[in-house]
Amino acid sequence: MYTQITPTDLNARLKNGETIQLLDVREPDEFAIASIGGKLIPLGEITTRYEELDPSLPTAVLCHHGVRSARAAQFLISVGFTNVMNISGGIDRWSREVDSSIRTY
Repeated sequence: MYTQITPTDLNARLKNGETIQLLDVREPDEFAIASIGGKLIPLGEITTRYEELDPSLPTAVLCHHGVRSARAAQFLISVGFTNVMNISGGIDRWSREVDSSIRTY
């Protein structure tokens, strides 16, 4: 089972120097509007592209509000990833709680 992580908690862990693989499962046009970086693999492509990720790294999954990322996180667990976090509230919550310069849409 994946875990939930808030944007604030993830930001703190990243600032502390933890190596966390960030996966964004939104569409390219959404990524172009607002992004905090990471690997872009849209949810519809995750089943064919997940091997682009390193399963040995902690993986935090992001979408707009947290629904698509939860689906992607569950899929990653099903194929053997063991340390997967869903970023609750997605990029929208990240913008509200961590970095207001990230656009909302």
